[in-house]
Amino acid sequence: MSEELKRTPFYDMHVASGAKMVPFAGYDMPVQYPLGVMKEHQHTRLKAGLFDVSHMGQVVLRGPDYTTTAVALETLIPQNVVDLAQDRQRYGFFTNDTGGIEDDLMFANRGDHIFVVVNAACKDKDIAHLRAHLEPKITVKELETRALLALQGPQAEAVLAEYHPAFAEMRFMDVATLPIAGIECWVSRSGYTGEDGFEISVPAQAATDLAKALLAHDDVEWIGLGARDSLRLEAGLCLYGHDIDESTSPVEANLVWAIQKARKADGTRPGGYPGADVIEAHLSEGPAQKRVGLLPQTRAPMREGVALFDQAQGGVEIGRVTSGGFGPTLNAPVAMGYVHKDYAQVDTEIFGEVRGKRHPVKVTTLPHVTANFKR
Repeated sequence: MSEELKRTPFYDMHVASGAKMVPFAGYDMPVQYPLGVMKEHQHTRLKAGLFDVSHMGQVVLRGPDYTTTAVALETLIPQNVVDLAQDRQRYGFFTNDTGGIEDDLMFANRGDHIFVVVNAACKDKDIAHLRAHLEPKITVKELETRALLALQGPQAEAVLAEYHPAFAEMRFMDVATLPIAGIECWVSRSGYTGEDGFEISVPAQAATDLAKALLAHDDVEWIGLGARDSLRLEAGLCLYGHDIDESTSPVEANLVWAIQKARKADGTRPGGYPGADVIEAHLSEGPAQKRVGLLPQTRAPMREGVALFDQAQGGVEIGRVTSGGFGPTLNAPVAMGYVHKDYAQVDTEIFGEVRGKRHPVKVTTLPHVTANFKR
């Protein structure tokens, strides 16, 4: 290791719980616990899984008023920030001059500021990007004294509602400040699993007390990176650096739903963000490739990097798998990747080459497992 791995406030708890720790985005993180990836995945689908996501970046953007801050942020992302209601959250992404995605993120309207959460591997770059383009008019503050937990699964609401009835009133993408076990937390009803759930920002000094309180509930178990990945794959959600990166546009990535009408060519505030001309061209003309769901037709999983072909023998390469593995909920292999636009229609049969042998794959819609968000 060229530099020492960072640790989240929960490191000692993970080790004490028997976690297998691995390097991830510069941090020493739990990939699985004694329960094992399969059972952790199933526990999250059936009850409530607790995820340490403290490696992600938490940032506050603050200007003279919300609208000024929102207008400034819109110069960097193609989302409608200005019209986002207070105490609501939205998914977005930084774009570059070629229309590629520099990182994806979540942002929330907290009235007098915008709260932003960015990916761990990109957070230093993202924060530098925000500072370079927004300061001094907008203050960019990284919250290095806060931890982040995610409680995901159908019992998450019931677990948290024991601490405050307002948790049961929240809907998908709502944001609130609420107490849990006597600790004031910033909570959003969102997550990365496709299950109903909450993400909880907590002062670092109170983080382990919060985790212990939640884990004392019979329905709550620690969940590691392994099950987090299989859950998000079944949910059809992108992993930055794999399914989306600086070379893929939001239109190619099938993320057009995340660009609101106000920011499109015929909207009230079109363009004005990096790569807007490229993205608008993709929106109007269609891209050459598209991210799709993939269902391998044999039991052999098709993982990242598997080449996709139009024929079982010979033919041409028409795409590549970007994420793949075994889907415990479906009890079958699942994947996603990019294919040429001519092969992006649902039920199209293509072929993935695994160890020199081609296996049939069916193009399908995403998500692989229907989301259970409370809307």
